[in-house]
Amino acid sequence: MQQARCLQLAAQGLLKAPSRRARPADVVAAIERMRLLQIDSIHVIARSPYMVLHSRLGAYVPQWLDDALEQGRIVETWAHEACFIPAADIVLHRDWRAQRSMHWAHKQAERMQREHRAGMEEVLAHIRAHDAMRTADFSTSERPQGAAGWWSWKPEKRWLEAWFALGELMVTRRERFQRVYDLAERVLGKLQPPFDTTTVALAHDELRKRFIVDTVRALGVTQARWIADYYRLRPQVTDRELAALCAGGELIEVKVDTWRSPGYVHRDHAPLLALAAQGRLRATHTTLLSPFDPLVWDRTRVLTMFDFEYTIECYTPPAKRKYGYYVLPILHRGRLVGRLDAKAHRADGMFEIKSVYLEPGVEPEERLLGELARAIAATAHWHGTPKVKVARSRPAAFAAALRRMLADV
Repeated sequence: MQQARCLQLAAQGLLKAPSRRARPADVVAAIERMRLLQIDSIHVIARSPYMVLHSRLGAYVPQWLDDALEQGRIVETWAHEACFIPAADIVLHRDWRAQRSMHWAHKQAERMQREHRAGMEEVLAHIRAHDAMRTADFSTSERPQGAAGWWSWKPEKRWLEAWFALGELMVTRRERFQRVYDLAERVLGKLQPPFDTTTVALAHDELRKRFIVDTVRALGVTQARWIADYYRLRPQVTDRELAALCAGGELIEVKVDTWRSPGYVHRDHAPLLALAAQGRLRATHTTLLSPFDPLVWDRTRVLTMFDFEYTIECYTPPAKRKYGYYVLPILHRGRLVGRLDAKAHRADGMFEIKSVYLEPGVEPEERLLGELARAIAATAHWHGTPKVKVARSRPAAFAAALRRMLADV
C-alpha cells in the first residue's frame, strides 16, 4: 500500500521536494501534471491555487500564476469546480460544456439568462464595444438585500458569471485576484498553443474517455470509483468501462494490497509502476497542503489511500468544527501525519498556528519535528509572514517541542 501512495504522490509532484529553484515554466508544468488547479478565494493564508503550487514548487513567485493566465498558457473554466487548466485542454472543456448542465453554476447561469436577458445582453455588448472588464467597473447597481451566495452579488457580477459559465465570456487575466472578463473569441485568440477554431468537436464518448484517461494519469494509481469526481463526470466510472482502455493499452490494471477492487495506472507511468513493484519508490517530501489540493479533496479516496479522514471545515458551522476553519493537512514522507489550523496576519508578519494535531499513532519523533518545522518556516517566509506562533497541539507537548524546533530553523 505504501508503494501505491508513493506512486500517487509521484504523479502529483509530491513525492520529493524540488531539487532546484522554481522557474516560471514550472507553474504551467505543475498544472499540466495535475490537469487542473482548483480556484478558491478564501484568503486566511495564501489562496488555495497558490498554496497548491507552493507544496510542489517551493518558494516560487505567485505572480507567475497570474502571468501564465494573462499570457494564455493556462485558462479558467469549470472542471472539478472553477479551475485553471492547461490552455490546450480548453477545447475539451468547451465541447463538454453541455454535460455540465446539472452543475449549480450552469443552472444559475441558465436562470439568469431566462430572467435577466436584457441586462445580460447589455453587459455583453458593452464588453464587445469596449474592452475586458471587472465586476468593479460596473458601479451603478446595488447588491440585493438579505441575499447570500450567488444572489448576494450585484446584478452585473451575476451576469458576468453567467456568461462565463455559458462560455460567451472568459477570464483574460486577474487583477488582485479579481477576474477580468473578455469575449471568449478574444481570449481564445491569445492562447498558447494557439486555439484551433477548425477542430471538429469530439463525440461525447471520446471526450469522456479523454477525461478518464487524464484523471488516471493525474492520480498515478486509482480505483474506478474515484475517477468521476476529478472532472465531475456522470455517470460513475466502472471497472467494465475501464476494461476497454486496458485492452487498448492506455491503462494498466494492477493489484494493490488491501484493495478489493483493481487499481489502474496510466501507461505513461509504467516506469514508476515498475519501481513501485520493486518497492523502490521512496517519499521524502514534507509540506503543508491546501484544503483544496487534489490529493485530499476526495474524502473517500484520501481515507482509503492515506487512512486520513478529512473534511474541509470552512463551510461547516463553527460549533460543529472539529479542527478549525482552514485546516492544512501535513504530508510527511508519504503519509498524512496530521493537520494544522493556520491564519496569516500579514500586517504583523505573523503566521499563526492556532492548533496542530497529529494523527493517532503518529509519534512526534525528532525527524518529524525537524522537517515539519522547516516546512512551516518555508511556508511562512514564502507567504511574507516569517514570524511563527504555535498556540496549542494534540498531543499537548507537541506544541512546545515544535516551538523549540522552529526557533532553530
